[in-house]
Amino acid sequence: MLMDAARRPLRPADAPPPEPGSGQLLIAVRACGVCRTDLHVRDGELSHPKLPLILGHEIVGTVVAMGAGPEIDRFGIGDRVGVPWLGWSCGECRYCRSGRENLCDRARFTGYQIDGGYAEYAVADARFCFPLPDQYADLEAAPLLCAGLIGYRALVAAGEAERLGLYGFGAAAHIVAQVARHQRRRVFAFTRAGDEEAQHFALELGADWAGASDAPPPEPLDAAIIFAPVGPLVPRALRAVVKGGTVVCAGIHMSDIPAFPYDILWGERVIRSVANLTRKDAAEFLGLAPQLPVRTMVEPYPLERANEALEKLRAGKVRGAAVLQITAAATPPRDSR
Repeated sequence: MLMDAARRPLRPADAPPPEPGSGQLLIAVRACGVCRTDLHVRDGELSHPKLPLILGHEIVGTVVAMGAGPEIDRFGIGDRVGVPWLGWSCGECRYCRSGRENLCDRARFTGYQIDGGYAEYAVADARFCFPLPDQYADLEAAPLLCAGLIGYRALVAAGEAERLGLYGFGAAAHIVAQVARHQRRRVFAFTRAGDEEAQHFALELGADWAGASDAPPPEPLDAAIIFAPVGPLVPRALRAVVKGGTVVCAGIHMSDIPAFPYDILWGERVIRSVANLTRKDAAEFLGLAPQLPVRTMVEPYPLERANEALEKLRAGKVRGAAVLQITAAATPPRDSR
């Protein structure tokens, strides 16, 4: 499903499987999560994507061919792998050398500058691919690769907050809530006003309270994570957290944050963002998820209904995560190593 330009529906397209280059894997895609970042790319809110582009950065698939190079030695033909948002970093800049490859100025991202997983085949840098826990079926594993990873990084950024607010209860929040509850935190879920279904979903997953995002929580919060791309939620969250509390903006794009009085920031409250992910995040979270265990709730769609899945996500009508179910039609290419 190809994106030709911003603000246009994706279109079905036929192409031969790509060839893996040095250090790359060719992956027969089995599933690919549908993420809000995909909407930001398609809507033109993230500028300068590769065009034409194949969206999708929560890829689950099987290795069917490999390029040359030592990077591929940890994988073999038939291995199941996951491919996340961060698809390449330079390894040389001050950010990469200090363990902050997520901030690399030259980084390239899957489904943005690199073709992603809304397709039967995808090519990925082997260094940025990960073995997936056997406990998860393909559809269930896909949301772990962005909703799970970014949510986990945001949770770490929130510190040891006991009373945690989650603004926007979608794919990421439904995973983070489970991790937080396992850590004996109390979860307060905020949804769109009137979205009783999402509020019930949050309560089913162990939230202590669920209500509208324009309402105050029943008690002060120690930290809040904002997943919804809505700038006015920042001052609302600041008003909800105690002195010394942290508000984490977890999305890659957000509407403008309105002006707010200094007194709701004063008291050593902190606003911070979370940008992308690191391979360390992936190793930690993919090891942790099956131990808890994290359960992912998914709504499957065939590849050709990708536009429908995106629009349902836009409307906030997905319970858990939307995932494209994909089966490669062609015979897998031979090992090109």
